[in-house]
Amino acid sequence: MRILIASSEAVPYAKTGGLADVAGALLQEYRRKRLKASLILPLYESIRNNFKLHPTGRSFSLRLGDNTLAGNIWTSDRAATPAAYFIECDSLYARKELYGTPAGDYLDNALRFAFYSRAVLETCAVMGIKPDIIHCNDWQTGLVPVFLRDFYRSSTQFKDTATLFTIHNLGYQGLFSADELPATGLGTDYFTPEKIEFYGMVNFMKAGLVYSDILSTVSRTYAAEILEKENGFGLDGVLRARRDDLYGIPNGIDYGEWDPSVDKLVPFKYGPGNAGAGKARCKKILAAQTGLADTQAPLFGIVGRLSSQKGMDLIVDSLEELLSLGLNIIVLGRGEAYYHRLLEDAAKRHPGKLYVKVGFEEPLARLIYAASDFFLMPSRYEPCGLGQLIALKYGSIPVVRKTGGLADTVVDYDHLQSTGTGFLFTDYIRSSLASAVKRALCVFSDRKKTGGLRLDAMKADFSWNRSADEYLDLYRLAIRRTSG
Repeated sequence: MRILIASSEAVPYAKTGGLADVAGALLQEYRRKRLKASLILPLYESIRNNFKLHPTGRSFSLRLGDNTLAGNIWTSDRAATPAAYFIECDSLYARKELYGTPAGDYLDNALRFAFYSRAVLETCAVMGIKPDIIHCNDWQTGLVPVFLRDFYRSSTQFKDTATLFTIHNLGYQGLFSADELPATGLGTDYFTPEKIEFYGMVNFMKAGLVYSDILSTVSRTYAAEILEKENGFGLDGVLRARRDDLYGIPNGIDYGEWDPSVDKLVPFKYGPGNAGAGKARCKKILAAQTGLADTQAPLFGIVGRLSSQKGMDLIVDSLEELLSLGLNIIVLGRGEAYYHRLLEDAAKRHPGKLYVKVGFEEPLARLIYAASDFFLMPSRYEPCGLGQLIALKYGSIPVVRKTGGLADTVVDYDHLQSTGTGFLFTDYIRSSLASAVKRALCVFSDRKKTGGLRLDAMKADFSWNRSADEYLDLYRLAIRRTSG
């Protein structure tokens, strides 16, 4: 099977969020299984500056609307099946950021990712690649299935090529003004409710949902939630029409990368057998760095995007009540400026109990996972989430809202049976969050129960091997449908 993963970002090359982790980990897992798999990415400035790439000497030219653009093809290595292909087009991709600046998205993103979607297929054509499956990811690749079905299917090279489109977050759809339609290279006949039109706008996500052979998203619960009007972001009708083609596959994590017993950035390494001592040592180091006063107090960590989706409004509203319970909180992340200001102001009011770092520092993130007793993630909605998976492995017990992937990966603690891997709450209100935190503190007061809970959490298995096998099953299904 020849697999091509189309993603606008992927580790180790370019990352803004969890999409990059998923795409990069899947590729690594497939190549570990000795499958013919490659990534294809835009050649961003950061990739050019940080990686040694190899020119293929092959190029192509595309006309999209009034724009005629050339693309040069580079590879990560000189193998017959390189790990990654890169599309060079400096006028579109030689920029500091992937999608935009703090002032907003790049104004030509429709052109940038329409070109990229066509470039995925042109690269195959020029390089003689005959993919059995193209795995498309999120709105930036939503036009790939459109172009494949309507522009390239007549070619014998793509006659049996199937597509899988994975929704990583339905809240980000690639919505553009109708004026941007020419930049996609598509005619006005595509601007209909049955195709890519969405309330008078062009919708790249909808294109992927309508034209792909098989659809997936990153947890089973999220696959069910997005069929409902309140979680469908206007696309629930489209998704319900394709209900039988939609599957949920939970993300995994790479335990070669995320494991406190081997993590080079954890100052005191530990495993399930010495987690209590290891976390205590790490907590003292973290306290020294951040000014947290009481190292015996239960520590709740937050690492991630500071946005309403991640429940930051609930966190901000609950801070005073939570801190009054005798716990400490440490926050690391960036996101919406509104939450930056509110959290930083709260930290000034509660020195020694609340520490907030706006930004991202990998060593500090690893230390927070290692030192925290609990990991707070009260998301309004959560397609899958990686933070809780990492926290489980590091013995930082998740306190999460029962939604999407959080519901699929965290087992609510049973106080009678002393079993579970975390604490869940359902209603998106302050009292429900506080109740879950109080339940967690009740267990924390019992050293034996805490040890058992931590051990169960660290033994939970969310490795990529299982998820990769499930994707392979979907690839085979898509290929059978296309060739049959």
